[in-house]
Amino acid sequence: MNKTRHAEHGSKAASSLWSAARKPVSLLLAAVLFCAISTAGRAETYPSRTITIVVGFAPGGLIDVVARLVGQKLQEKLGQTVIVENRPGAAGNIAHRRVANAEPDGYMILAATTSLAINETLYPKRGYTADQFKALSISARSPEMITAPAAGAKSLKEYLDNARVNGAQFGTAGAGSASYIVTQYFMDKLAKVKATHIPYQGGAPAIAAALGNQIPLVAAPPAAGLVPPIKAGSLRGLALASDKRLAILPDVPTYQELGYSGLIASAWTGFFVPAKTPDDIAQKLNGAINDILREPEIVERLQQIGFEPLTQDLAQTNAMFREEIANWRTMVDAIQLKVE
Repeated sequence: MNKTRHAEHGSKAASSLWSAARKPVSLLLAAVLFCAISTAGRAETYPSRTITIVVGFAPGGLIDVVARLVGQKLQEKLGQTVIVENRPGAAGNIAHRRVANAEPDGYMILAATTSLAINETLYPKRGYTADQFKALSISARSPEMITAPAAGAKSLKEYLDNARVNGAQFGTAGAGSASYIVTQYFMDKLAKVKATHIPYQGGAPAIAAALGNQIPLVAAPPAAGLVPPIKAGSLRGLALASDKRLAILPDVPTYQELGYSGLIASAWTGFFVPAKTPDDIAQKLNGAINDILREPEIVERLQQIGFEPLTQDLAQTNAMFREEIANWRTMVDAIQLKVE
């Protein structure tokens, strides 16, 4: 009888222990299941209201054009209104700060240029850091290029030979622009030529000055408006900061072909959200933007103006963004450029 009671008591104790041990496991499984359901539900319901794309430059510029092009297509794909808000000023830093500190819910997206990578080094007091962003897409890039008037130098060698005797000049969209940084770096560190920079209020005035033979060299990416005058013979591309020639400008050699290896730098456009934006929302936006960039009409439109469309997943995009920051840091530090 006592043996039976002891057996029953042991069985109940073991059962209680098992139940107690099972509760934390059950709670953990429930939590995991809840998170999975919550994440899936969030991805399915996003977006449920208007999305704002913030552009750090004035309407009509390249990034504004790309932002509106992608924004219109996103609206069609996602079934929600997408508006573009221009917040120009401080080399994009006003817009960068606005999005860096926005709610990380996918409803505010930054349409940025190469300036986002450059400013990480160029502006020590910008009010945000690159770590506050998650890159959705670096959508299109256009390699930096130096171009001479038709009546000017016929090659990079001719330009540099003349510059070593008579001095060098080049115009760009402004001090601190990507075109200025890469060209000053080339002149100072690779060509070893002392060059005078002539800043303009944007790429278009700089190109107009070259067309009018007011400057012997203009530095700008093809997408800034160089493709038509080069194809028409009004300007001549001397060197391209790319690892390969552009199909739309096949006669323009790369710096690498001309003996200056490793000089690769592009103007690009991209889309970013606050770093804490949930990955499922970021994945959805990345996929939608990549689909847009694969559409034949979008590819053709971008290529015609000198852009190369890029489609990468989130990991590849964020890795490229970090590489861009490092690449531009090397050049900014080398020419000892800082803006307080």
